[in-house]
Amino acid sequence: MASITRPSRTGPAVRSTAAEQLTQALERLLRSGRVFTEISVREIIAEAGVARATFYNYFGDKSHLLIALTDGLRERLLGLARDWDPAAGEDGAERFTRFFRQVIAIHRDHGAVLAALRELAAYDATVGDFYTADLEEFEQAVHTTLVEQQRGRATTPGLDPGAASRVIVWGGAQAIAHHIRVDEGSGDAAFAHELGQIWWYGAYRRPPLPTQKDDIPHE
Repeated sequence: MASITRPSRTGPAVRSTAAEQLTQALERLLRSGRVFTEISVREIIAEAGVARATFYNYFGDKSHLLIALTDGLRERLLGLARDWDPAAGEDGAERFTRFFRQVIAIHRDHGAVLAALRELAAYDATVGDFYTADLEEFEQAVHTTLVEQQRGRATTPGLDPGAASRVIVWGGAQAIAHHIRVDEGSGDAAFAHELGQIWWYGAYRRPPLPTQKDDIPHE
């Protein structure tokens, strides 16, 4: 283990391998049904097959390890969000449905990890900031597209883009997390379909009220 526990004598590939061993070890423990708060650093390094010093060469504590483990997942989810274009020329509700199918699949595949992240975010400021930053970025992206849709008169001028983006992003995140907990997977397609319909027709293509004036609100 000497070549792993002494970063100054270890090449980048070996250092990367050691960190990967630790993140994979944590994910295996979580997938086995263990609760994150009950998993010790000793168990993680034993599962990874590395020295204790190696762990602390890369991570300040196990919360930082959890963040590293979820970093790739958050980038995949944010990538899906950034690619969303309501003016792509295809039925928006159907595209939203496909989007949510992908999101739900990622949550299914890594449910134990994401559950640990949500659990820890409630009382660990570092993890909480990491977790909420993703949703805040997604919320901003949705807000931007809603404003653009209003300017193009694709959705009603009575829509409040700030409130709508907050509701559908943060509410949607909670709804998906709850769905994963209570549904074994058979309802994923129907759930994604409903989310797609609600997002598209509830915000992006919301019809105006009969009494609403046809004007675009100021930003």
